[in-house]
Amino acid sequence: MPDPSVRPARARMPLAVYILGLSVFALGTSEFMLSGLLPPIAADMDVSIPRAGLLTSAFAVGMVVGAPLLAVATLRLPRRTTLIALISVFGVGQVAGALAPTYEILFASRVISALACAGFWAVGAAVAIAMVPVTSRARAMAVMIGGLSIANVLGVPAGAFLGEHLGWRSAFWAVGAASAVALVGVLMRIPHIPLPEQKPQLRKELTIYRDGQVWLAVAITALAAGGVFCLFTYLSPLLTGVAGLDAGWVPTVLALFGIGALAGSTIGGRVADAHLFGVMLSGIAASTVLLAAIGLFASYAAAAVALSFLLGFSSFFTAPALNARMFNVAGAAPTLAGATTTAAFNLGNTGGPWLGGVVIDADLGFTSTAWAGAAMMVVAIVLVVVALRLHGSSRVVSQSVPGERAVSAERV
Repeated sequence: MPDPSVRPARARMPLAVYILGLSVFALGTSEFMLSGLLPPIAADMDVSIPRAGLLTSAFAVGMVVGAPLLAVATLRLPRRTTLIALISVFGVGQVAGALAPTYEILFASRVISALACAGFWAVGAAVAIAMVPVTSRARAMAVMIGGLSIANVLGVPAGAFLGEHLGWRSAFWAVGAASAVALVGVLMRIPHIPLPEQKPQLRKELTIYRDGQVWLAVAITALAAGGVFCLFTYLSPLLTGVAGLDAGWVPTVLALFGIGALAGSTIGGRVADAHLFGVMLSGIAASTVLLAAIGLFASYAAAAVALSFLLGFSSFFTAPALNARMFNVAGAAPTLAGATTTAAFNLGNTGGPWLGGVVIDADLGFTSTAWAGAAMMVVAIVLVVVALRLHGSSRVVSQSVPGERAVSAERV
């Protein structure tokens, strides 16, 4: 019998995980593209930029609500069928946004799209995690997060380019087309995944929420995401109104952020399986410093551009570790773990833009979003230290309990 303590050095990633990552490209483009479209949307809908920024929060609220709700609703449904249905609804939401005649209808379309996006993330993450060993969880999550990174490299700048030259609605049509391509990929490449012989029990999965480490992971993830989105949502007006860049530069800077994000998620995914807490601490600390630097030097165009790239790297460097941490502490409920991670990220994506809008409305300027984001990051660092201390005190016990190897495998 093979020794269970011996782990393979590097497991090959299943093709289906990469297909899920490609599908996330469409989802991520829709979620992030408003950072380059706020001025034209605000002008067309006759609303202020902070109110237009609430469309990002609307998407995030839909993700927060939709992730656990749809995870529970689809708990006993076939995974492949669920993914097909959700990506289809998401595409319809994009078309509705492209046709929206009023701000209120556009807001509603964002919520509907987000509900479908959240369900896809939760189910897709559970499928990806189920197909790889424990020691490759962060790497599998890095592949899916890579879809978000590519969305930032290609999708978001392309959306900003389309918004500038063909109107903001063209960006929504483009995402609708991308979601159709994603649907074809899921239909053709995601295999039928049989449900376990023992059907998942909601009451049993809900017991994960009795664990304080789960709630710490939620808070850390929400704060780390919120700190970045507090600034990122308003990056376009910051670049044009503070750094003095021409609007034509916005897609380029967004692409640089995305390139940094792609590099960060790739490297973070490879390192986090061995040094999970180390990645969390170093990545969040780096993002804190970079946000403060943007607050200080945003009026210098070259500094704003370089710091945007570095912030993309640091924030996405941390993301695979944040995902893997949740699956480790909530391993008994993989579907709800994926839903909880999605909800946690989008709590931050809701709170960050809201806080950014508050400081802008207080006439503190667009650079104040960087300082508000840095403050959120500082709180996240404190909570990571608390989680690390609790993990260290329980490590000996967890190593002796069957089923807890995922937690005990984490190293600083």
